Amino acid sequence: MKRLLPILVIALLAAGGWFWWHQRELAAPGDLQLYGNIDVRQVALAFNGSGRITELSAVEGDAVHAGDVIARLDLRSLELQAKAQAALVEAQRQTLLQLRGGPRPEEISQARAVLASAEASAVAAEAEYDRVARLATSGSGAASQQSLEQATADAGKAKAQVDQASAALDLLLAGTRAETIAAAEAQLLAAEAQLDLLRYQIDQGALRVPADAVVRSRLREPGDMVTPASPVYALALTLPKWVRVYVREADLGRIRPGMAASVVSDSQPDKPLAGKIGYISSIAEFTPKAVQTEELRTSLVYEVHVMIEDPTDLLRLGQPVTVRLSATTP
Repeated sequence: MKRLLPILVIALLAAGGWFWWHQRELAAPGDLQLYGNIDVRQVALAFNGSGRITELSAVEGDAVHAGDVIARLDLRSLELQAKAQAALVEAQRQTLLQLRGGPRPEEISQARAVLASAEASAVAAEAEYDRVARLATSGSGAASQQSLEQATADAGKAKAQVDQASAALDLLLAGTRAETIAAAEAQLLAAEAQLDLLRYQIDQGALRVPADAVVRSRLREPGDMVTPASPVYALALTLPKWVRVYVREADLGRIRPGMAASVVSDSQPDKPLAGKIGYISSIAEFTPKAVQTEELRTSLVYEVHVMIEDPTDLLRLGQPVTVRLSATTP
């Protein structure tokens, strides 16, 4: 009897296993069960400019979030250029304010005083010319020809000074020309644009994470020279999560985009996650590299993406999972 007991136990276990498998197959004859992995979307993160790396703050396996700064470039040269450009912008701004404000009242008063002095000098020079001219024409010999010529020159010079002072006063009263102000405005805009560019380049010296991700590879180290074509980190995006599975051509008519799915992992089979079909390939693949079905790899299959809702972050990138689809599920 004792020798028959182990045989009886094995027979009961086999019968129970067969019954469980049979019931699983009969429970939902329209269900479709597929196998796949949590897929990886990778980002090669690089600086937008060139320079020497001064700081790297993330390593492989770190979870990073959108907006995090995980690397920096040496920005001392750009910061000095920006400081000089800011001073130039301020100088251009003050020049424009001066042109728009026009001449000061003190400058106009000074110009009027200069004109009055020139007019007085011109009157005196004209009177001296008249006196010398009378003496020269009287025949008395009191004024020589040289004295007459000198008086004529002085009178002409005084008149020219009056004209010059009058023109200077008119120029001040007319104010700054519109063309001069427009040119100063254009110079200020150009200086401000150059300053904005320098500030943008300084901002780009900080390498920011574009979306929540996990660091897969750290490709550079502090001190390395990099360019926009030199990735610094390889990131695996954590959202959205989706499973890549393959469906036989015979089962293609049983699925459709938006169809609900249940996703479970081997490590937590009691915690299914909700999902839905987000993509069905329109092209059949013959012997894909990573077909994970129970059929032969020589079958024609279609790639399907199942989007997953994983609010508690149970699934990891690359983790194998099982996807169950029900033909009756809308």
